[in-house]
Amino acid sequence: MNAKRKEIAPYARPVSDSELAVFAQRTLPPGFRASLLNPQRLTIIAEVKRASPSVGDIAQSINAVEQARRYADAGADCLSVLTESQYFKGHLQDLISVVQDQSLRNKPLPCIRKDFMVHPYQVLEAAQAGARCILIIVRGLTDEEIRPIHHAAKVAGLDILFEVHDEAELERALQHNPTMIGVNNRNLSTFQIDLSFAERVLPQMPAHILKVAESGIKTVEDARRMRLAGAQALLVGESLMRAPDLQALLSAFRGI
Repeated sequence: MNAKRKEIAPYARPVSDSELAVFAQRTLPPGFRASLLNPQRLTIIAEVKRASPSVGDIAQSINAVEQARRYADAGADCLSVLTESQYFKGHLQDLISVVQDQSLRNKPLPCIRKDFMVHPYQVLEAAQAGARCILIIVRGLTDEEIRPIHHAAKVAGLDILFEVHDEAELERALQHNPTMIGVNNRNLSTFQIDLSFAERVLPQMPAHILKVAESGIKTVEDARRMRLAGAQALLVGESLMRAPDLQALLSAFRGI
């Protein structure tokens, strides 16, 4: 997070509610959270992901638009587009290109801007790019930093996915009246994966919150474990990016 604060410091500026409210007035298809609500099955947020700090390169040369098209054709419900460049090799232009391409297709999928969000100006960037949701990583922010980012997203009409890792972070997230929370199964200090994190934390969430399981979901059995723990949606990147048969794996996840 400190690296992101330094990166945006030269250009980040205060953002007014009037600037943000323009985006809330847009006539758009169903939002990000609404597209994940399906009581009959797991819904899938498919992630365009070139690399990560835990595994290094995944598909560094991938074209974001082409991968988003593959996900749409395979039946994804929403898209996650990484715009962080240092660790994930993403760019804000990836999000812009994906959204603009989807506007010409039959079924545009709502996108989340996946990045280290540390300043309301990044929310304005996300809205301008066409994102329908932003990520707030509770672990990396103080409550004083969360509040203006959360406020900016609400004024802009964007959904917010709060990301937590344990019970203490869940308690902090709940203080901000979230409607959607994801549990990251990856320990951000060690990069180790443990699906028991979601199995422990998801059942503690209030019923009105849409529950998302993130990271480490590679097999149908992994997805089933998350579903049994209470997950309504999965955020999946690496396993879909590497899948020999993307259609088959995504369909299998959706069938649970």
